[in-house]
Amino acid sequence: MAYTQDELKQQVAKAAIEYVKEGIIGVGTGSTANYFIEELAKVKHKIDGAVASSEATAERLRGHGIQVFDMNEIDTLDVYVDGADEITEHMHMLKGGGGALTREKIVAAVAKTFVCICDETKYVPVLGKFPLPVEVLPMARSQVARALVKLGGQPKLRDFTTDNGNVILDVHNLTIEDPIAVEAEINQIVGVVTNGLFAARPANVLLLATAEGVKTYK
Repeated sequence: MAYTQDELKQQVAKAAIEYVKEGIIGVGTGSTANYFIEELAKVKHKIDGAVASSEATAERLRGHGIQVFDMNEIDTLDVYVDGADEITEHMHMLKGGGGALTREKIVAAVAKTFVCICDETKYVPVLGKFPLPVEVLPMARSQVARALVKLGGQPKLRDFTTDNGNVILDVHNLTIEDPIAVEAEINQIVGVVTNGLFAARPANVLLLATAEGVKTYK
């Protein structure tokens, strides 16, 4: 039986609920994360609330009657559930297609377990086919773009303002064979807030929706 991409996202969102025990849950941003929020709403009596990685996620959580906590009130999270635009077998991810990469990275940094939920189209041998989002302070946009060109990328300004008031450069044509090194190198460029490589802090668990059902990788 062939599943639509939306059906695969729903399956993997349901599978992620078994990682929700109690306390406060970190919740990501994007279409797959939205399905997870719908599943989370069904077990909201079990949890104290959530930390959101974007304003859109916070609004959606509140709409389901789930209390949203400020990140500064939280020392640690047991689990953070989010999707990815690309992920490798090493659990290195490329994220930020939805523009929430900086807040996602902050939530991931305090989570004990990062559960990545996605469908099999996102599982890749090497990162970089999907353009790499880089969040940049507006006044540094041109300078950062020139630095990214020197790294071999083709940066393109996205018509988008982040929740933090910054701009995003989507970098095309980067083949990212050493994600940890590239993540660090781009973050060193003055004016960069962060980039969409989640390699220094990879996922702990990957729940991958496939035609044969949800597969778990650790």
